[in-house]
Amino acid sequence: MEILKVVNLSKVYGNAENKIKAVDDISFSVEKGDFVAIVGASGSGKSTLLHLLGGVDRPTKGKVYIDGVDIYAMDNDNLAIFRRRQVGLIYQFYNLIPILDVEENITLPARLDGVTVDKKVLNDLLETLGLEKRRHHLPNELSGGQQQRVSIGRAIINNPAIILADEPTGNLDSKASDEIIALLKKSNEKYNQTIIVITHDLEIASSANRIITIEDGKIISDVRN
Repeated sequence: MEILKVVNLSKVYGNAENKIKAVDDISFSVEKGDFVAIVGASGSGKSTLLHLLGGVDRPTKGKVYIDGVDIYAMDNDNLAIFRRRQVGLIYQFYNLIPILDVEENITLPARLDGVTVDKKVLNDLLETLGLEKRRHHLPNELSGGQQQRVSIGRAIINNPAIILADEPTGNLDSKASDEIIALLKKSNEKYNQTIIVITHDLEIASSANRIITIEDGKIISDVRN
C-alpha cells in the first residue's frame, strides 16, 4: 500500500541570479513498511526534501500525499495537528524537553492530543528501547544514545504513518550509532513502521531496503537492497 506520494516537488530559495533550487522537481512514492535511506553530499538538498516530506517547510511547487492526504492543502494549524499525529520526527540533537522524564518525553505527542497512552503499549515500547529502567530519568541523566532512543520512542508512540529521521546517528559514537541503527531496523520490522532516514552513515544506508541518492536537488539513483 502506498503511504507516501511525492509529485513534482520543488523548493527554490532566492530569486533571479541568486536563485537556488534546493529540491528540483522530485517525484517518487513509498510503500507502507518500507525502510528508505536518502543519501547525498552536504548541500545536495536531502535535508530540505525531508522537511518538505514532513510538513515542516512548504514547497515552492508540487504535492506531498501522506496516507492519501494532500498535506499542503491544509492551513498551518491543521498541518501542525496532522504532523503531530501522522509524522514521527527524529533529529540529530534529540530535541527532548529537559524538565520531562523519559516516559513524559515519549508520551508528549499523545498528551498534547489529549490521548491516554495504553500502559501495556508504553511498557512494551520502553522494553524495546531498552529504557524500562530509565523511565523516570531526566534527559541530562542519560547518555547520548539513550536520549536518541527516547526521541525514537516519541516518534513511534502515536503509530504515525511515517517516521522521518534526519542524521539520527550524527551526534553519536560508533557503539551508540550501531544501537540506533539496530533499533530503527527493529522498529521497522516489529511495528511495520515506514521509515525514511537522511544519513551519511553507510551502515544505516545498507540496513535500509531502498536507497535514494540526491544530487543538486534531483534524484540520481533509486535502488532496492
